[in-house]
Amino acid sequence: MEQIRQRIEDLRRELEKHNYRYYVLDDPTISDQEYDRLMRELEELEAEHPALITPDSPTQRVGHTPSTKFSEVTHSQPLMGLSNAFSEEELIAFQDRVQKHNGDAVSYICELKIDGLSVSLDYEEGVFVRGATRGDGYVGEDITLNLRTIRSLPLRLNEPVSINVRGEVFINRHDFELFNEERQRSGEALFANPRNAAAGSLRQLDPRTTAQRPLDIFLFSLGVGGDPAIRTQGEALEYMRSLGLRTNPHSQVCQDFSEVLEFIRNWQGKRSTLPYDIDGVVVKVNELGLQRTLGNTARSPRWAIAYKFPAEQVITRVLNIGVQVGRTGALTPLAELEPVLVAGSTVSRATLHNEDIVRERDIRIGDYVVLQKAGDVIPEIVRSLPERRDGSERPYSMPTSCPACGSEVVRIPGEAVTRCVNGRCPAQRVEKLIHFASKGALDIEGLGPASVMQLVEANLVQSPVDFYRLQKDDLLQLDRFGEKSADNLLTAIEASKQQPFARVLFGLGIRLVGAEVAREVANWTGDFDTLLKLTKEELLEIPAVGEKIAQSILDYFADPENRELVEGLLAHGLAPASSESENAEDTALLQGYTFVVTGRLEGFTRSAIEDLLREWGASVTSSVSKQTSFLVAGPGGGSKLTKAESLGIPVLSEAELLEFLGKRGVRLD
Repeated sequence: MEQIRQRIEDLRRELEKHNYRYYVLDDPTISDQEYDRLMRELEELEAEHPALITPDSPTQRVGHTPSTKFSEVTHSQPLMGLSNAFSEEELIAFQDRVQKHNGDAVSYICELKIDGLSVSLDYEEGVFVRGATRGDGYVGEDITLNLRTIRSLPLRLNEPVSINVRGEVFINRHDFELFNEERQRSGEALFANPRNAAAGSLRQLDPRTTAQRPLDIFLFSLGVGGDPAIRTQGEALEYMRSLGLRTNPHSQVCQDFSEVLEFIRNWQGKRSTLPYDIDGVVVKVNELGLQRTLGNTARSPRWAIAYKFPAEQVITRVLNIGVQVGRTGALTPLAELEPVLVAGSTVSRATLHNEDIVRERDIRIGDYVVLQKAGDVIPEIVRSLPERRDGSERPYSMPTSCPACGSEVVRIPGEAVTRCVNGRCPAQRVEKLIHFASKGALDIEGLGPASVMQLVEANLVQSPVDFYRLQKDDLLQLDRFGEKSADNLLTAIEASKQQPFARVLFGLGIRLVGAEVAREVANWTGDFDTLLKLTKEELLEIPAVGEKIAQSILDYFADPENRELVEGLLAHGLAPASSESENAEDTALLQGYTFVVTGRLEGFTRSAIEDLLREWGASVTSSVSKQTSFLVAGPGGGSKLTKAESLGIPVLSEAELLEFLGKRGVRLD
């Protein structure tokens, strides 16, 4: 037995050595066939002697039953977010603050800001035992089993140390394209970008699904533990590499701040040469002792800042301007563009928000325009190029009737949005179905816009209740669905029945009832039976409900078709009673943030921005306080801007807000 035990240990060390050379150093020394032979031998020995299987064995990267829910992990140290800089002037102001505090010369270290998902890893005596998402910075989700599937993450370190490290999980652009192509062939919904794909992969309940995703990881900082002799961040990176942890090779220690600026300028121009996405550079004080002296604010460290690259801009042409009808009847002008590559993906459409934006930016059909992605995510037209016109361009006017149903459209005075007045408009129905299945609502994986459209066109789904009537044979007749994708979708639909009442209420798409309001109403009422009996006066007692929201809720449930929808959902077992504990898992992308909006905005009315923020879970207040997370300020911010600056509240311009929302996956339609 001792001989077998020794052979198993030798095989594990050999395989981990080759994993390190292949996935971390990109310098394999054996063929894939030889690697597979060693792995098969280990698998056979462990199958014959299961008592010798250990958690750090290469065979155990995938070997567990699916979870039903992620448990919580309290971080040993808070995982704080970074303050952002959008100009060199803001970087120099950061340097001045550090210099003022320290007095002596300060060295910095620059690291590429990987566009992925932050995680925290714990090793005990050199063995990987636990991994978690960042969460709210204090408590994250336990995704240990999913992290085990990442081949570039060592299950055992080169030394038996107990240590916590932080890193970023991502997907290379080439791997992302191949992954999306495979999903398209199997009829599954496509991911919008590599970051979304990485985040979605890490939150799979079944690690076998995660194992099929091309995830990678870079580690960038030490938490607790490790070598006490380490004095700088540069030494910490070297130490992590010596343990077998993969760090990004493109970091640089800078003795002078001019070197910091040069590093940033260099990588801003070279970012497209990397195989993975970056959205900026992180600048840190290099000396760990000085980091501790500088300390943190309530939200971020004083010793680090993230410089965000400006959005990449390209020129393309507007081929046509159409209209998209949203779930509330809003008509949004949509530019159809000559396809162009921008920020890592090909763009052929961009929203123009509303009629006023089209006029103010003088965007015409046939125009050449400057295009960028807000936050490297959301395509937007910055301006037209009238100097390139040849006379064939045509001004655009909003339609006087809905392009989907032919009904009258109206624009209420004081609003920027034109709406279809027909509540049974087929385009609105489709958007409502998409919203019902979306991440903030029922979160049905596999029911993206393309899949919903296909189900509607096949006359399989007209109402959210129809999702729960789908059979496997229904799906197999469709082009996008095979055996596996049909089974996955039906499993996701069944799982959505366990979503709490707040998500179901939000999923109905009641006008003005965003995720935050839905959560408040759900916690106040507990179930549909109670909610449907409330009078307007009783609704107004709910803290988040005002006059307009109360009337909107009453109008919605006064419609017999909507009552029938609720009865159908209840008949299929949806909408369990709501409670704070059931809502402990975040149901909105902006939950926990408090915004104040002031000044004049260009792309949206203030009320539209406030409704959008509430819809995705944020709190919106009318006055700035210490509890305010961000002030969104256009020209004419006045006293609110002054107060925010005096309290140190971060101030976002409209463009910076769009970048912030885009990074968190918030849809603007």
